[in-house]
Amino acid sequence: MRKENMHQSVEVIYKKVNECPIGNSQFSFFQMVYVISGNGFLHINGNCISYQAGNLMLLTPNDYHTFDIVTTTEFLLVKINSEYVRDYKSKSIDHIECILHYASHLSGCILKRKEDEFLVKSIVESLMQTIESKDVYDEDLIIHYVNALIVIAARNIDKIKPVGIKENADKRILDIINYIQANIFCPQKLKASAIAEKFDISDTYLGTYFKNHCGETIQSFISNYKIRLIEHRLSFSDMRINEIVDEFGFSDESHLNKFFKKHRNISLTGYRKAKVMLD
Repeated sequence: MRKENMHQSVEVIYKKVNECPIGNSQFSFFQMVYVISGNGFLHINGNCISYQAGNLMLLTPNDYHTFDIVTTTEFLLVKINSEYVRDYKSKSIDHIECILHYASHLSGCILKRKEDEFLVKSIVESLMQTIESKDVYDEDLIIHYVNALIVIAARNIDKIKPVGIKENADKRILDIINYIQANIFCPQKLKASAIAEKFDISDTYLGTYFKNHCGETIQSFISNYKIRLIEHRLSFSDMRINEIVDEFGFSDESHLNKFFKKHRNISLTGYRKAKVMLD
């Protein structure tokens, strides 16, 4: 397996290919893949899904993937450094990284809003013109276009129901999930009492309500979501353990290590060393 890293914040690349130049790859960054023309298949995390012109796909740092090209394909690849995504600030989206990480549960085109298909196509055309022109302020312009794609990707992913949620789930459960994702770094806001008060549900009913709609307890959902983000920190960043402790609001390293070992049956340093050896 090939591991690819990047050091700059954002990179935009146009490719026209007849076959996948790299097989069985894993990135240490996010990558949006827009299909300008052509068709084929994306193999990702053991799943095989078709792609065609107009598709926007999102690959996260956890994904193993390769492309099978059926007809000559034009791709626009938008690579985004994980630290850039983590630090991204949006007026209406508190923690955009949390939303994008959910994409690792998804397959194929992430565009679920019909009106965004035309918008993304227009942005891609503008990006193509910009990377070809090599004019003054191009780097700033590219960042603005990429930021627009990040927000569009986030709001489309936000429309997709999480794995396990029932088809008849009401809007309030989706709002609760969005609240949890947005406040995953704030332990006080993730207490059952705080969530119940926020959504005008009794403390005793919240647990039953959440499990009935999502098939798991609310604490299990929160813990699993938090674990996935911590795994990302350990695998794809140089963050020290004490920095992760501070970010997620644990009392100390021992508390975080106990939490992680309970869910993954391995210590934080053991997990990080194992990932290094695999790479």
